[in-house]
Amino acid sequence: MLPIHSPKPPSSTTKATTTPELNSIEHKNSSSSFRSQNSFVFPNSNRLWLLLVIVSLQIILLLMARGLPLSHRRTHFPSPLSYDHKPVQNPANFSTHRSKSANISISSTVSSPPDRCSSGRIFVYDLPAFFNRELLDNCADLDPWHSRCEALSNGGFGREAAGLSGVIPEGLVPAWYWTDQFAMEVIYHNRVLSHECRTTEPDSAMAFYIPFYAGLAVGKYLWLGYSSKDRDRYCEMMLEWLKDQPYWNRSDGWDHFMTMGRITWDFRRSKNEDWGSSCIYMPGMRNITRLLIERNPWDYFDVVVPYPTGFHPRSDSDIVQWQNFVRNRRRKTLFCFVGAPRAAIKNDFRGLLLNHCNNASGSCKAADCTGSRCSNGTSVILQTFLDSDFCLQPRGDSFTRRSVFDCMIA
Repeated sequence: MLPIHSPKPPSSTTKATTTPELNSIEHKNSSSSFRSQNSFVFPNSNRLWLLLVIVSLQIILLLMARGLPLSHRRTHFPSPLSYDHKPVQNPANFSTHRSKSANISISSTVSSPPDRCSSGRIFVYDLPAFFNRELLDNCADLDPWHSRCEALSNGGFGREAAGLSGVIPEGLVPAWYWTDQFAMEVIYHNRVLSHECRTTEPDSAMAFYIPFYAGLAVGKYLWLGYSSKDRDRYCEMMLEWLKDQPYWNRSDGWDHFMTMGRITWDFRRSKNEDWGSSCIYMPGMRNITRLLIERNPWDYFDVVVPYPTGFHPRSDSDIVQWQNFVRNRRRKTLFCFVGAPRAAIKNDFRGLLLNHCNNASGSCKAADCTGSRCSNGTSVILQTFLDSDFCLQPRGDSFTRRSVFDCMIA
């Protein structure tokens, strides 16, 4: 910034009193300043050559990067047409595929596929059936009020979605199921068993998956007066089993992970009289990475994943088709709300939202889920979301609700 008042020019008296010694010093300073500036503007030959080498290397690296095929740069959902028309089901098939690819002549223009398991392979423990399969076999007893068998069918996807014909494109109807919000453990277990990066050799594994259905195991004991010991029993037995596993003892669980299909707060009981189990607070759980819903933000080992929705795309093309469908959808109302009032809560906010939507004709649409109208899957929910620009989403029993993610899909 320029000064407000310009400095006064030096008086003639000052000039007259300047000594020859001062003139000499000023001349030296001016001369040295010029030499330093001159050396900066005109670098010596060594600096010039160094600069040219650095610039040349940068240009070469840029050209090499631009020459890479796009398929080598993709990191999102894999294309169904990438190097096989169907995913590799096990490591043996994967090895066979690679050996066949090696027989292609060098002159061929077809490049070999990238190794999608370069980050490592997963070993899946064969847990005793008590911790997973028997829970599914006894699905009728997992809930004190109704059977969970339909909800956990089809590898955890649940029943095929009926009633969506005419609501969504016909080609996408097979990609929709009435999926239960707490089915993540079953879904993930089924998918990892057939994943191309699964290995049956633990020595070659980078990570170890523990297929314990912790959410299903504790869900039965959250209500109707069960004791804290009932809620903790499955997790305690699972940890006792792990202590006998050599790969667990080798790392003390640091390279082990599991899925827990409920919110983290269902596994963080501090006192016996509180809600949920104390599974996460048990000593053996300390180093296990946990994929669950609504993580504890202060716990590094909690990794949050969304509630499962009803949309299970089979390929990239399903995703692209769905995106085009929702982007071009004509929305009829500004807002919508899907939910049920809580009669036991005074001034219940959900009840207020329902009344507001019902009274705001034309600008808000409501789907009343009182009772079990929405529990078993209904096209009304999806259609309500598809017909609105915005979804009203008050917090649920915890910080989020499954409906938040259904709304994002729509």
